[in-house]
Amino acid sequence: MAEMVKTPTSLPPSIPAEQSSSAWAPLREPIFRSMWLAAIVSYIGTWMQAVGAGWMMTTLTMSPLMVGLVQAAVALPVFLVILPAGALADLMDRRRLLLITQGWMVLAAGTLGVLTLLHKVGPWTLLGFTFLLGLGAVMNDPAWQAITPELVPQEQHAAAVALNSAGFNVARAIGPALGGMVIAKADSGTAFLLNAVSFFGVILVLYHWRRPAPERIETGALFDAIRGGVRYVRQSSLVRSVLIRTGAFSVGAIALLALLPILARPFGATGYGVLLGCFGVGALAGATILPRLRRRLSVDGLVAAAIVVFAAMTFAAGRISSFGGLCAALATAGAAWIGILACLNTAAQTMCPSWVRARALSMYLLVLQGGMAIGSTMWGALATRVGLPNALLCSALALVAGLATIRKHRLSAQHLAMAPSVVRD
Repeated sequence: MAEMVKTPTSLPPSIPAEQSSSAWAPLREPIFRSMWLAAIVSYIGTWMQAVGAGWMMTTLTMSPLMVGLVQAAVALPVFLVILPAGALADLMDRRRLLLITQGWMVLAAGTLGVLTLLHKVGPWTLLGFTFLLGLGAVMNDPAWQAITPELVPQEQHAAAVALNSAGFNVARAIGPALGGMVIAKADSGTAFLLNAVSFFGVILVLYHWRRPAPERIETGALFDAIRGGVRYVRQSSLVRSVLIRTGAFSVGAIALLALLPILARPFGATGYGVLLGCFGVGALAGATILPRLRRRLSVDGLVAAAIVVFAAMTFAAGRISSFGGLCAALATAGAAWIGILACLNTAAQTMCPSWVRARALSMYLLVLQGGMAIGSTMWGALATRVGLPNALLCSALALVAGLATIRKHRLSAQHLAMAPSVVRD
């Protein structure tokens, strides 16, 4: 194993006035702006795909197990291939890998769309193609997140991460509603085909991006690369801290979004879409004010405050009966959500040198998405036993209890200096 490359920290607790930038500053970078806009279109297509798959399964079978397996088919690849995906993103050119994974998803979504329009899709065929799309998305994620530091100047990195998260949440607000309208006027097959088309913007931007040659690309066998990444995580106290903080947040925080369909049931499908939209709008607003908050608060202070706010909104959502009150709670929760994830994502993207970054990010994504998958199941089961308001109360308490991890696992700048670590074969 080659020795580590010393890389300076990229997550200052505050940004000097002369280097400060607005929340929108990364959009002045042409490549980031193009990638960001193309990604939003792709995210909208992904949400349309999710709505189409879930709705189509209910038309094919009323089995609750089969309907539930749609989400399982999306989540399963995270546990199966996220670590090899991170290793591949460090072993090969990330731009080329992204082009391959985007092409894979075009083929999977397009084929499913055509088969659906030809009435050739049954429940297991739908699950199979849903799994293939999830597989492409998981293989894509580590490389996608690892290229963010290459698209913007260092002082704009945190703002870029926040904008990426905000873009995803904007798509979360638009995609389901748009997907519902497409399915109502046409059918799920059309939604699947539109998702396939949505990837072409990202492919076009990646194709024209002239990525600078990296200082170093890790070499070796895939298994050795995975083993080296795991060894790095075990020896790096910083990486462990980021993963522990991420796990403590993800398991507790997902309860609000996982149980939101039940909260929205009295207001119908339209009300559910509006509530998701409020969450997305709140996230966008949070991304706008995040740079100013980071100039006034430490990273740990900002994350702690945002978690307290999110926990309060989670608790309140279980007690509020009015639609307007729920909209306000979801918007506030969205703003807190973006503050937390932006800091965690920035820490994850800057906690390692470039040559091992994708592997570390794959472990971060495994903890983040795996924690949310486990949390969704756990809070759903608890809500069945003790009721929705009490389950959300327990979730809020779990979030607050997770703040105890700050004491030993800080994200402040002095703990994010990436001094070289000794890695032994």
